[in-house]
Amino acid sequence: MAPPSSASPRALSRPVAQRKLRPSADSSESYRRRRRPRPRLSVSPPPKKFRSMEEIMRVAKRVQLPPDDDSEDDGNDGEDDLCEQCGSGERPEELLLCDKCNKGFHMLCLRPIVVRVPIGPWHCPYCSGDQNRIIKSFSQKKIVDFFGIQKGSQVMVKCTSAQDSRKRRKRCSLVFHKRRRRLLPFTPTEDPPRRRVQMTSLASALTALNMEFSDELTYMPDMAPRSANCAKFESGGMQVLSKEDTETLEQCRTMCKRGEWPPLMVVFDSREGYTVEADGPIKDLTIIAEYTGEVDYIRNRQEDDCDSMMTLLLARDPSRSLVICPDKRGNITRFINGINNHTPEGKKKQNLKCVRYNVNGECRVLLVAVRDIAKGERLYYDYNGYEHEYPTHHFV
Repeated sequence: MAPPSSASPRALSRPVAQRKLRPSADSSESYRRRRRPRPRLSVSPPPKKFRSMEEIMRVAKRVQLPPDDDSEDDGNDGEDDLCEQCGSGERPEELLLCDKCNKGFHMLCLRPIVVRVPIGPWHCPYCSGDQNRIIKSFSQKKIVDFFGIQKGSQVMVKCTSAQDSRKRRKRCSLVFHKRRRRLLPFTPTEDPPRRRVQMTSLASALTALNMEFSDELTYMPDMAPRSANCAKFESGGMQVLSKEDTETLEQCRTMCKRGEWPPLMVVFDSREGYTVEADGPIKDLTIIAEYTGEVDYIRNRQEDDCDSMMTLLLARDPSRSLVICPDKRGNITRFINGINNHTPEGKKKQNLKCVRYNVNGECRVLLVAVRDIAKGERLYYDYNGYEHEYPTHHFV
C-alpha cells in the first residue's frame, strides 16, 4: 500500500527531468543574450597551388641565344677573347677589351702602342675614330690667332751686347771658376713658309687632342695655386738656373711670341702615335722647350689616366708635391716620346734630357739637347729621369 502524500497523483506521475520551468523576466533576458547568433568570420580561400619549376620547364619554349651574347654561366672568364689584330688569345694580361664594341686588342698590336692598362674607360681605334689622322690646314691668320703671336713692336727683346759680355768676363777674370757649359737658344727656321708648315703640324696635333696652346704653366682655380710652386719645398734642393741661362730661356720665350719656333715637326707614327722630328740641325745643350700645362697636386692625380704628366715638385711633404698635366693645355713637349730604358737600343735613342730648375724661386722643367741632333731625327728623352714608376718596357 502506497504511503499517503499531499501531492496530487498527476504530479507524481511526470518525471522531474521532463518538467518545464518557466523562466523569470531577468533570466529570460540573459537567455536571449546568450542565444544571440555570432557574426560569421571571413574565411580566406585556400592557397593556390603553383606549378613546380620542372613542370614549367617541361612545357616552356626553347630559345637559342646568339653566339656573341655575353653569358655569365659559361665559366670561361675571358679565355675565349682573341686579339682582332693578331688573332691570338695569348698574353691575356695584355689584352684590352673595348668598352663600346667589346672586341679585344693586345697592347702591342695597337697602333699606336698602348704602354699601360688604361685606368678609365677605353675605346679601340675603330670606335674612337683614331685610325685616320688628318693634318689640317691652317691659314696664316689662324696660325697667328692659335699661337697668340705678337707683332714685333709688342715684344720687348732684351739682347745682351758683346760689350756687356766683355765687361762681365773682365769682372770675373781674377776669380777662378770651374768651366761650365751654358745653355744655347734654339735657331729658328729662316724660311717663313717652312716655319708655317712646322707650326701647322703642332696646331693640328693639339686640335686633334682638343687641347689649347700654352707656352707657360697654367694655374687653375680648382687646382694648385701659383704660391704652391715654391722651389724651396723640394726635397734635397733643386738646381738653380744661372742668370745667363735664365736670360737664354727668356730669349727663347720671346722668339716664340714673335712666331720664331725651333725647327721641329709633329708627325703621326702608326706605332708611336704623335711624335716630334727635327726639321733642321740642333746643337748640343740647345733649349728645345719648356714643359707646360696645368699645375696640380699629385694627390689629386692618383687615378688620372693622362700619360704625359710631368713631375714639377717633389716636396719633403708629399701633400705639397706637384705635377704638370698637359691634357687640356700644352705645347710641343706634349708630343715628345720617351725611350725604352730597359734595352740598350732604346737607351741609344735618347737625345734630350729633362731637367728641373729653380728659376727665380719657382720650379720649371726644361727639355735640353744632350748631343747634336741631325735633321729628320726623332726626339726622345727618359721618362724615368727622376722616378722609376712609368712602364717603358713596351716602348718602341
